[in-house]
Amino acid sequence: MATVSDMTITFRPAFGRVVAAALLAVAALPATAVAVPQASTTPADLSPDHRHLVWKTCTRGPDDDTGKALDRAGAQCADLTVPLDYASPGGRTIGIAVARLRAADPAHRIGTLLYNMGGPADPAIESLPAVGAAMGETARRYDIVGVDPRFTGRNTPLNCGWRTETYFRSAGSDRAGFERMRAFERGLAEQCRDRAGALLPYVSTRNAARDMDAVRAALGERRISFYGVSYGTYLGEVYTAMFPGRTDRVVLDGVHDPSRLAPWAEYGTEQVNEDALRHWAGWAAAHDRTYGLGATADAVLATLDGIQAAAVRRPLSIGAYRVDRHVAPLFDYAVLGDDTEEGDALIAGVFRTLKQAADTGHAEPDAFLTAFLAATLTGDGSSYGSTQTAYLCADTPGPRDTEVHWRAIERTRARHPLFGPILNNVTPCSFWPRPKEQPITTVHNNIPALMVNTTGDPRVPYSEARQMHARWPASRLVTVTGSYRHGVYGTDYGDACVNDTVNGYLATGRLPTADLRCGPVRPTRP
Repeated sequence: MATVSDMTITFRPAFGRVVAAALLAVAALPATAVAVPQASTTPADLSPDHRHLVWKTCTRGPDDDTGKALDRAGAQCADLTVPLDYASPGGRTIGIAVARLRAADPAHRIGTLLYNMGGPADPAIESLPAVGAAMGETARRYDIVGVDPRFTGRNTPLNCGWRTETYFRSAGSDRAGFERMRAFERGLAEQCRDRAGALLPYVSTRNAARDMDAVRAALGERRISFYGVSYGTYLGEVYTAMFPGRTDRVVLDGVHDPSRLAPWAEYGTEQVNEDALRHWAGWAAAHDRTYGLGATADAVLATLDGIQAAAVRRPLSIGAYRVDRHVAPLFDYAVLGDDTEEGDALIAGVFRTLKQAADTGHAEPDAFLTAFLAATLTGDGSSYGSTQTAYLCADTPGPRDTEVHWRAIERTRARHPLFGPILNNVTPCSFWPRPKEQPITTVHNNIPALMVNTTGDPRVPYSEARQMHARWPASRLVTVTGSYRHGVYGTDYGDACVNDTVNGYLATGRLPTADLRCGPVRPTRP
């Protein structure tokens, strides 16, 4: 979403969003449009034991900062028991963490709104107070409910024991580099299969949608409203397809067209990423006296190319870390999708440090860059990257033949020498256990929905939002011009045009009479 989380480097392929402290991620879906079946086992059909919520305070212990913040906001928390495998509802169960803010104006209560923050695998519950703040007065008329998708956030984790928070790497400049990356990705997949193989078949968007409907049933709601950002838009699309008639007001921010998310993460988005990088380079050029990256956009981009060339000659020495030719290009990708003054300044500071390392042989990172490097190169013991990859590989089996990736890299390298080897590189999904069930894609939905997208979104090309809008005759599209943001709604981006439109729709249930255009904006976070 224009997440209502703290600002960090954005490091997300198609489903990604801005996250705290340099957590990293990826995702995509198959391109083939398929018929949408009704779910064979719906959570509403489960036994009462699987539909019982006991509300309590949220703090789980003295170090639970998230729980303390939720308690201060007046939230209630519960855990819902659901089947690990919905095809075997009497078998093994897992817990799904749920939190809610009750409507402060119950006399005028509209209903319940669930939300998803993207990822996949971004926690939802921790953002509950901020989502309420983004909704303003409209929040008083809703029970706002955060649900951490299975194995994420406050749920029991899935942990493959990786020494990295993301599999994302550049294939490099030659076949030898590609072979190194193929071995790297195979190793990650094998480690995940060894450590968490029993859970992998059940980590999927289809099951996340089933869990979401189980929450709906446990809340006693016939229908729910839904807000999703980035991957959350896909989850919302899947939910409406699997459980038709169970949604009221739907807001999709950073809109995915499932028929375009193929055959792997960020396929075909080289140009939109280059456009967004050039846009940022223009900002950096205007602040050359501060950051010393170049006085024109072309000069800034040349500086970034020089950093990459230096990493090819010898890994960059940054603090205790060594940044090689496979990791250095990720910074050019990771900077994209925020598009605020604060974000651009943070990015420029990162590149100033990288330039120093390239020019002098060593540089010391600040706390932010240290966290990013630690997550990428050593991992921090969390399960985030494992879980997100599990969702990705269940939803997107992708090609088993890694030569498909190599051919795509070679095909795009001449025109896109930076982004081609990043966005087409092999992933663990080529070596992953085959999914338990085929993913679905939604192609035609005729339910009311409000869609929001920027024209320069580097994670989800604007064309995808327009195509999904065309497939949903009852939808309206809010276009934010002059922006390279991925996800707009919320207080951290500060676009009043978008926020007022979304909140007006949530309050009244009435979509705009026609599509809207907002912007351009150039906000600084409050």
